[in-house]
Amino acid sequence: MKELGQGQGEAKEVKEVFDTAQLEAFIKPTFEDKKVHPGMPPLAKASKPVSFFEFWPSGLIYFPVVIQWLWLSIRYRGISLPLNSNPGITLSGMVGESKAEIFSIAKDKACERIAPWCLLSDWDSPENALWQARQLMGSIGLDFPVVAKPDIGCRGAGVQIIRSPEQLSDYVLSFPEQGKIVLQKLVPYEAEAGIFYIRYPGENRGKIFSITLKYPPYIVGDGHSTLQQLIDKDPRSSLLSELYLKRHSHRLNEVIPENQPFRLAFAGSHSRGCIFRDGCEFITEAMEKSFDKVADGLPEFYYGRIDIRFRDIDSLMNGENYHILEINGASSEAGHIWDCRSSLKEVYRVLFYQYRTLFRLGFLNRRRGFRSPSLFSLLASWKKERELVRHYPDTE
Repeated sequence: MKELGQGQGEAKEVKEVFDTAQLEAFIKPTFEDKKVHPGMPPLAKASKPVSFFEFWPSGLIYFPVVIQWLWLSIRYRGISLPLNSNPGITLSGMVGESKAEIFSIAKDKACERIAPWCLLSDWDSPENALWQARQLMGSIGLDFPVVAKPDIGCRGAGVQIIRSPEQLSDYVLSFPEQGKIVLQKLVPYEAEAGIFYIRYPGENRGKIFSITLKYPPYIVGDGHSTLQQLIDKDPRSSLLSELYLKRHSHRLNEVIPENQPFRLAFAGSHSRGCIFRDGCEFITEAMEKSFDKVADGLPEFYYGRIDIRFRDIDSLMNGENYHILEINGASSEAGHIWDCRSSLKEVYRVLFYQYRTLFRLGFLNRRRGFRSPSLFSLLASWKKERELVRHYPDTE
């Protein structure tokens, strides 16, 4: 058993802000007398619930990017330079990176901002996993509920709220034996965002290139329709019903009381049904200075998306009251491109800029003496991640 964890001080801060009743209310999908999307800017209405390209296959979206990658490989004389953009992270975070590995290198402000966590691995039975979890969680002051997520994974695969020891045992039973599980403090702010940060080597300041505001999808009860009927009637959820019906199969025939919101998804992943909105208008100098301090605590980190939960948008604009959930590297997307109000032109403007930046960073780091990993190591890591993801539990 390898004990990895962080944040006695940060755990104390979260406990001081929220009491047990608030936490219990937060983890339930049904909310009584609860404001939808607390702390977030009002969810802007759109003329269409889903853009025509929003859920295209990744291969189709990224084909022009592959062509650009080949051209930049010739220009910079190195096909694997993007894998050298964040030398402090395995493969720069392009694929198969360990969440725990990234958390473990964090220090100072970065360490303080990461929601307390521990790594569960090498169990030989659900009972042993539960015993390990108790020891690890106790050592950093964690208690149920916690968020369980695969140590290696992407797009919200396998993320669940674990509310009890029994649920943890069930989660472990459905998890691949060779996998590892990050158990993390459930930060009971519903407001969530992806902060895309870029800094060049040798510079003291970076920039926030993009903010993606992440809105959990809700339907609101009318007092006579079942959950399934409400999903089928909603303009957006009806188009993505395959994401929600299985997740709530045990409640589909339940009538939701009038004016009572019901949250359809917890994980802040677009592919799992979360609603993304462009939040670039909220970028401030104070926010950028705060994330400069976070980046200062991440050795050789220059490019990526930092996923956070925050108390309210005003606090975030002041660079305050937020907690880091994940730190993603070279494969990160500026998620605001999946705002249904976006355009295909904006998608490629952003993606082409991102990969030009990755090659530029890889080139600069090569000049500093860092050697780019091979494409063979990238392929091996991709195969490992793909095999693990196939066996992860369902996402909440």
